[in-house]
Order: sequence, then C-alpha cells, then structure tokens
Amino acid sequence: MKGFGERILAEIQERLKNMPVLSFDDFDKEDTALVIVDMVNGFAKEGLLSSPRIRSIIDPIAGLLKKFKEKDMTVIAFADAHKPDSIELTNFPEHCIAGTYESEVVEELQSIGGYTLFPKNSVNGFLEDAFLEWYGRHDRIKNWIVTGDCTDICILNFALTLKNDRNRRNKESRVIVPLSMVETYDGEGHNAEFMNLSAAAIMLNQGIEIVKNIE
Repeated sequence: MKGFGERILAEIQERLKNMPVLSFDDFDKEDTALVIVDMVNGFAKEGLLSSPRIRSIIDPIAGLLKKFKEKDMTVIAFADAHKPDSIELTNFPEHCIAGTYESEVVEELQSIGGYTLFPKNSVNGFLEDAFLEWYGRHDRIKNWIVTGDCTDICILNFALTLKNDRNRRNKESRVIVPLSMVETYDGEGHNAEFMNLSAAAIMLNQGIEIVKNIE
C-alpha cells in the first residue's frame, strides 16, 4: 500500500511539473480579477497557525498585485477575522481574532493597496454576504486568479465553490490557481507537501486551471 501511495504522489508531481506559465498580458482588464486569500499576519508572520511557507509567497503575490494596480484591474482580498466565540475555533487553534494584528493583511500588500477587502468568518470566503453582494455586481468577470493560503483549506473551498457556481449558471469561467502563489503549513497530521499536491490534484480534476506561475 505504501508503494501505491508513493506512486500516486509521484504521478501527481509529474503532472504538475508540466503545468504552463501564463502571461499577465494575455488577460483582459474588463473580465479578470485577482483574488488574494488570507494573506494576513496570523498566517504569514505570527500566531499559532503562522508558517514560513506562507510568508514565502508574500513577494510573488505582491508582484502580481502591483501589475493589477498599475492597470487599474479588479482585485479582492479575504482576511480571516473571527469573533472570540467563533465555532471554527473549536476545529483550529485560536487565530486571527477580528481587530487584532493577526487579522490584518500583511504590510507588504497593504502598502500596495488597490483591493476590496472582505473579512471572513469561515474557511470559505465565497459564502460571506458582503462578497456575494459584490459578486452579483461583477458578473462580467470570467477570469479569476486565486492566490494565497491555505492551498488545501481556504483556496480549495473558494475555488471549487466559485467554479461550481459558474458551472451551475452556465457562465463561462476560468478559475486559475498559480502554484507559485499558494501555500499551506506544516503541522501534526498536516504535511504541507502532501496537502499542496492533494489540493492541486482535486482542483485540477474539477476544471480549475493549475499553472506554475503568471508572469
């Protein structure tokens, strides 16, 4: 069984090696949005769920955010912001309490700006009322570039829900996840390499475009 598991992981790794690199210049301003998920201090810099792996994707995301801002293109960001009695905190260690440093977007992205911010109280930002209202007013967007963390939790949930909603309504869409701009954390029972690979395979098999990078 061990050999079977290793073979499957090797197949996924080989498949992901062959993913393309996309050009930023190929995206139209009018129908493209950049989504930045949970690039907050509580995951990137300090706190019980912070990780150097997540810190490592700040610069790549900042680079893409600058390009979007220069062309005045649509950018949204989600930020975990829980109440102290949030039910989610029974499943995860306490993190990103609303109004604290942990719930703030990292300074490297704040200093660039140019995004609409949606606080969220669960692993799926798509379900937030404020986002749904915004989403309903931006139906023209068909290219969604999803970045941030965690690949296997908030990225996976948002990307799948978005893609399923577009499919349900017979709306053309490209939901794109660049591997250079998503990450997860290492922890007990949570191997980051395995989780990244598994999440990428799940998304790829459900019509989400997994790419190496957007340059």
